[in-house]
Amino acid sequence: MRQVVSLPDSRGELVANRISAKGQNGAFALYSSKRKRHWDASAEVQRAFPTLSKYYHARLAAIYRNLIPEGAKVLELGCGCGDLLASLKPSYGVGIDFSPKILDKARAKYPGLTFIEADVHEFALDGPFDFIILSDLVNDLWDVQTVFGRIGLVSSPGTRIIINFYSHLWELPLRAAQHLGAATRTMPQNWLTVEDLTHLIFLADLEAIRHFAEFLWPFPTIGLATLFNRYLVKLWPFRYFALTNFIVARPAPAELPAPEPSVSVIVPARNEAGNIRGILERTPEMGSRTELIFVEGNSGDGTYEVIEKLLPEYPGCNGRLFRQTGRGKGDAVRLGFSEATGDILMILDADMTVFPEDLPRFCEAIASGKGEFINGVRLVYPMEKQAMRFLNLAGNKFFSLAFSWLLGQSIKDTLCGTKVLWRKDYFRIANNRAYFGEFDPFGDFDLLFGAAKLNLKIVELPVRYGERTYGTTNIRRFSHGFMLLKMVAFAARKIKFT
Repeated sequence: MRQVVSLPDSRGELVANRISAKGQNGAFALYSSKRKRHWDASAEVQRAFPTLSKYYHARLAAIYRNLIPEGAKVLELGCGCGDLLASLKPSYGVGIDFSPKILDKARAKYPGLTFIEADVHEFALDGPFDFIILSDLVNDLWDVQTVFGRIGLVSSPGTRIIINFYSHLWELPLRAAQHLGAATRTMPQNWLTVEDLTHLIFLADLEAIRHFAEFLWPFPTIGLATLFNRYLVKLWPFRYFALTNFIVARPAPAELPAPEPSVSVIVPARNEAGNIRGILERTPEMGSRTELIFVEGNSGDGTYEVIEKLLPEYPGCNGRLFRQTGRGKGDAVRLGFSEATGDILMILDADMTVFPEDLPRFCEAIASGKGEFINGVRLVYPMEKQAMRFLNLAGNKFFSLAFSWLLGQSIKDTLCGTKVLWRKDYFRIANNRAYFGEFDPFGDFDLLFGAAKLNLKIVELPVRYGERTYGTTNIRRFSHGFMLLKMVAFAARKIKFT
């Protein structure tokens, strides 16, 4: 695609019309030159109701700050005056825009950021960036797929692309606001839907992770703004009337040969003495190296002593044993993860109701890049007769619906003990744990909440769920169920109603 040349206002229309006879490139040049002049002119316009725009952009910045941690490397396409980019406090922030007058303002306001004059369809830049944001931009683009393709050139597998764009339902109200001077005037828009953007993301070798709606009441009205924009917009049916849609995406996993990762399997074991030999015999070798880490939880049946006795009989398992000092499975998992040396971290419940032979499929799913957090699901295949009581099954169904709504990704089985993630991502979750607190006794929700907060791609992997052959469950249905309800309410405040 040819480069767009800045044309003087007096000649721009004439020259652009001459170019337009040359087909697609000419049409693009005409489109871009008109918009460039429009946004240059808008840099000098004073809004009649600046408070309305100020509230919208302040709320938008708060949403982005909840998605992007301070200190990240951030690229904003269509950055305007740089206010949003600056609010994120990046360690390295780059803004791209094609309006020189707007960029002059941005450079004067934020000298610590880098601003580049370029068309987002054609920019060239060294990457990768941790986050790439397109705020209220895609509806104004000539070719959205081309811009998404450029994004792939400055991305890594860990990059997250965040897009927000107006809903077509708000076209008339936005026109009225622009006519009254309460919003910046725009030229004819694309008015893309979430489905449109999801397909274009896919065509550009990107992958949508989740989407959500924001803004029902774009006015700084005390009480009403909080009620509508923090709570009601997250609920059915109100979310269908939202002003702004968000999509979080990532680069699609590349099918390239990579070094085989090493694997650490963490086995929390409390009162599981009769299952230890089976775990040692049945856990397969995975990746370049597999280690088996037992964390014993002050059992009453001699589990620690059994593990200690059996480990020398299986030197090939690279087994290690630790005694838990705290309480609960979550504490045991955190101890095991802190001692693990593998690239991939796995949890295997010591009751072996999820078969150890299934672990290689989890390893393949994460090593291939298909997911960044692999969650086992026991509710797809038929279970063995006594594998799960009815009340436990009903509770799992309820919490799966609640967590799918909370996290914006499908979570069919929250309490399956088999969860797999990269060690590097676990430490990112651990470093961010204070955001949610450390009151999860199971460990499952600590990881799920953390993965969602980091916008990791969560993939569910169905497994067969068998009956226990030794011991009894450590889950107390009613007291633990009540605790889970409290955790759902807490997570709603921290993740959903922000």
